[in-house]
Amino acid sequence: MAKPDVRKQAKYVPLTREQFRERFYARFYDPAFDAVKPELEKVFEKAWDGYIVYRKSPRKKPAGRGYAEPKFQLPIEWLEARAAIDAAQKRQKNPESPTRILIVNGSTRSEHTCPGEISKTRRLAQHAQKVIEALPRHEVDFLDISTLADEPYKTIYPCKACVSTAQPLCHWPCSCYPNHAVGQVNDWMNDLYPRWVAAHGVMILCPVHWYHVPASFKLMIDRLVCADGGNPDPTTTHLKDPARAKALELKGWDYPKHLAGRAFSVVVHGDAAGPENARRMLHDWLTDIGMISAGPTAVMDTWIGWYQPYATSHQDLDKDKEIFVEVKNAALTLARQVKLIRTGKYRAPDAGLHEPREK
Repeated sequence: MAKPDVRKQAKYVPLTREQFRERFYARFYDPAFDAVKPELEKVFEKAWDGYIVYRKSPRKKPAGRGYAEPKFQLPIEWLEARAAIDAAQKRQKNPESPTRILIVNGSTRSEHTCPGEISKTRRLAQHAQKVIEALPRHEVDFLDISTLADEPYKTIYPCKACVSTAQPLCHWPCSCYPNHAVGQVNDWMNDLYPRWVAAHGVMILCPVHWYHVPASFKLMIDRLVCADGGNPDPTTTHLKDPARAKALELKGWDYPKHLAGRAFSVVVHGDAAGPENARRMLHDWLTDIGMISAGPTAVMDTWIGWYQPYATSHQDLDKDKEIFVEVKNAALTLARQVKLIRTGKYRAPDAGLHEPREK
């Protein structure tokens, strides 16, 4: 195969100083900041310099032992995230550690911000949490997506689709963020990657937003793409060198599945349309990244107050005693699947078979 080219279209045009100033000061619209305008101007000058020079990762150090190029400088923040992942993986593999279930509340709705009310998803997720925590030697890590909406300076930035340029350009964990040059900081994913790795099982509960999962939850899904074939050694691509990444993939890439072998459960609910499609999407995504379904009882979609007013939806959930039993059964089924996997007796039906389409 001929050496693939790196497709370009237009020269990068940075913001003007005036455009950058307008966006910078938009963060300080509150008149309370007027009293520190001279100080802010000094901060603006440093921020502008970082942007126009493009200091994406201003603090780096040599990668160290275990990397293809130990002397290559990697962002300190990435190295810290990788160390947290390695520590989580070690705990997860320890047969003496308690069984850890990651329960994901996939709803953005929060009583502490505009909606003014908790989500039904949170109630179901808390129910699952109580079920798991009642089991001997089980612990729950409750991952609450709604905190993206009600906590300051917390975000999940969008996936840039590095993997579509070449798989090795997508690093495990993601190295696209933080990007200090453009102010893309406080990315939550560096905290979330170790939490997924530490889990023996994952239980996702989420509502339907316009025939799909909530946008905030989808951001996390997209940024977990690096768990499916991601490159654990950014020195091999000199961070983001697309030509090196293309050559490395064509040389032969093994597409490592960094979350493979963990069990999962999915509960999706809606009130008019879409839960069955969202449930299928989540199931297919999790199996694609090598996770193991706990079976039909653990993977379900349902309705709460079908075509009833939104205003009484919590009352509709109160009356639906069956759904709480179904969530309990899904949680218990997941725990049993995890137990089987951890004994070493579980063997996937396709174990040992060659996959002709590894991508």
